[in-house]
Amino acid sequence: MEFPLSQVQASHFQAVASTGSTNSDLVTSAASLPDFSVLVAGEQVSGRGRSGRSWEAPAGSSMIASVLLRPTSVSPTQFSWLPLIAGLSLANAVSSFSAVRASVKWPNDVLIADLKIAGILSEALPDLSGVVIGTGLNVFQTQAQLPTETASSLALQGINVPNIDSILAEYLRHLKQNYLDFVACSGELSGTELLLSIKNACGTIGRQVRAMLPGDKELIGEAVDIDDLGRIVIAHAGKHTPVSVGDIVHLRHN
Repeated sequence: MEFPLSQVQASHFQAVASTGSTNSDLVTSAASLPDFSVLVAGEQVSGRGRSGRSWEAPAGSSMIASVLLRPTSVSPTQFSWLPLIAGLSLANAVSSFSAVRASVKWPNDVLIADLKIAGILSEALPDLSGVVIGTGLNVFQTQAQLPTETASSLALQGINVPNIDSILAEYLRHLKQNYLDFVACSGELSGTELLLSIKNACGTIGRQVRAMLPGDKELIGEAVDIDDLGRIVIAHAGKHTPVSVGDIVHLRHN
């Protein structure tokens, strides 16, 4: 696999034909790697989504990449912004190839027309010196190759990209700029253009949602905002409740 466009965006770049999990590999080798190191795989056989769900795809069908971020000037308490920043970056990258706007489903999915085309998984390094952000973007899959009817791919949505390198390079370009903005404000996004961009890309805002919370609890209401800590704010029963952890289910448009 050749990635001439993507390589120039990374401080360190490695491509492998197959691996268990790009996130696991990058977490394991992080101590010897610089900020904005990138690992991309043609396929991964032990990929994981949120809550430990398995994630696999046919070889060559997806953009499977992980990025090591070491924002040394930012407190680890602000690292929760990084998957949202990755989602914004990936949505913008996809949208640059199409007139159809991709959106972010808080906190870690990218959608087109309410169908999931990508997932994002972030893992903090054990010493909290940084985060590995993994992305799996469906590019060339047919419907039969996708895990559910609510998933789609760029090809199925009529979005043509020449190869994996082209979409990966565009993602890394957007991610690098947004990451630099994040570092420049020391992870304090209140009042920044970056926070406004995250909100504008979030398709969850304005939707009726069900938040599946820890302890088998749930909260149903309208997602109305992302607060200054990156939490989705849900309006229900006359209250506004910020949610930081939990699966969000889109119910319907208002």
